[in-house]
Amino acid sequence: MDAAVRSPFEHIRRYHDELTALRRDLHAHPELGFEEVRTAGIVARELQALGMEVHQGIGKTGVVGVLRGRGFDSGRMLGLRADMDALPMVEANDFGHCSRKAGLMHGCGHDGHTAMLLGAARYLAATREFDGTAVFIFQPAEEGRGGAQAMIDDGLFDTYPCDAIYALHNWPALPPGTLGINSGPMMAAADRFEITVNGRGGHGAHPYQTCDPVVIAAHVVTALQSIVSRNVNPLDAAVVSVGSIQAGNPGAMSVIPEQAQLVGTVRSFRRSVQDMVEQRMRELASAVAQGFGGSADVRYDRIYPATLNTPREAAFVADVATAVLGPEKVVRDLQPSMGSEDFSFMLQHRPGAYFRLGQGGAENGRFLHNAHYDFNDDIIPVGAALFSALIERGMPLRG
Repeated sequence: MDAAVRSPFEHIRRYHDELTALRRDLHAHPELGFEEVRTAGIVARELQALGMEVHQGIGKTGVVGVLRGRGFDSGRMLGLRADMDALPMVEANDFGHCSRKAGLMHGCGHDGHTAMLLGAARYLAATREFDGTAVFIFQPAEEGRGGAQAMIDDGLFDTYPCDAIYALHNWPALPPGTLGINSGPMMAAADRFEITVNGRGGHGAHPYQTCDPVVIAAHVVTALQSIVSRNVNPLDAAVVSVGSIQAGNPGAMSVIPEQAQLVGTVRSFRRSVQDMVEQRMRELASAVAQGFGGSADVRYDRIYPATLNTPREAAFVADVATAVLGPEKVVRDLQPSMGSEDFSFMLQHRPGAYFRLGQGGAENGRFLHNAHYDFNDDIIPVGAALFSALIERGMPLRG
C-alpha cells in the first residue's frame, strides 16, 4: 500500500475513540430533517475549532466548512458531502447510546457519515497536503425532505463552485471496509403517485345501484402491475408499488363509499422510462375506471431524480479506494439500488460520485431503516481516510 495514501488512515486512527464518542452522542440525540439544530451546532463548533471558515444556515440547517490547502495554484475546488438527519422511527436497541428521543432514531447511519466527514476535516486541517480548496458539506433533510435541493436553492454551488462532489453511504450488505461503486446509476429516481377513484356510493346489499370505487381500485392495482411487465424494456429497470389503499369505513360494512384512494411509489433509472410509466399510469387508471362507469384522477410527483455517477469521477473513486484499501476491497460494478438519494440533486449540477462503504450487519437482518440497526464504528477511520484521499489525490500538491 502506498505510504502517501496510507497516512490518512493511520493518522485518523489516533482519534478514532473521539470520533466514536461523537458519533454515539449524535445517535443518542437524533433530529429530523430541517430540525438538526443541535447536530449542526456540534458540526459548526468542530469545524471552527479546526480553524475553518464556517457557514451555517445554508438549506435551513445545513453547514459548510471551507479549507484551503498548502497550495492554491490549481484553483480547484472539491466538495465532500455527509447527511445529518434521523428518521421518525422507534429504536429497538438497548445499548448505552440508543436514542433518547421517543419516536426518533438514527436508523440509516447519518450519524456515522457526519462523524466520518468530521474525521476527514480534522486530518486535512492538520496536514493540508493538497493544492486547492476542500468544501465540507453537511446536509440536512436527506430522508425525503429535499435538503440537497434546499442547499442548492440557497446558493451552495454559486458560493462554492465545486469542480466535483463526492458522497458515501454505509452499506450493511457489503463486508466492513469494502467499497462499492459503479459508473452510472447508483440509486433510482423516486416518484409518488396518488390515484383517486370516483364512483357512486350506496348500500352494500344493493351494489347494482352503485358504481363501486373499491372494485375499480382493485382492478387499477392489478392493471398497474402490467406497466413494468408489458411496457418496460426487460433490459431497463422499474418498480411500481401500491403502498396504501384507503376506502370506506371499517365500521360500516354495508356502505359502498364514493371514493377510493391508492398511494404508491415508482422507481426507475432512466428519464424515458419515468416518462413512459407516468403516461401509462394515467391512461390505465382512467380507462379502467371508465370501463366500470367511474373516473380516476392521478397525481404524479417526481420526488428525487436518479443518482447518476459521472464516469470519470466514479473511476477516480475506485482508483483511490484501490490504493487506500487494496483491490480486493473494491467492487467496481456494484449493483444499483432501487432506493433513492437526494445527493442526486447535487449530481445534476456538478460532476461527482456516490459510493457505498460496507459495514456488515445485513446477515443479522439489521439493514438500513431497521429498528435494531446501528452504525458500525469500526469503519469510521476507513470512511474518513477515503474522503481525505479524494481531496489529496484530486488536488495534489505540485512538487
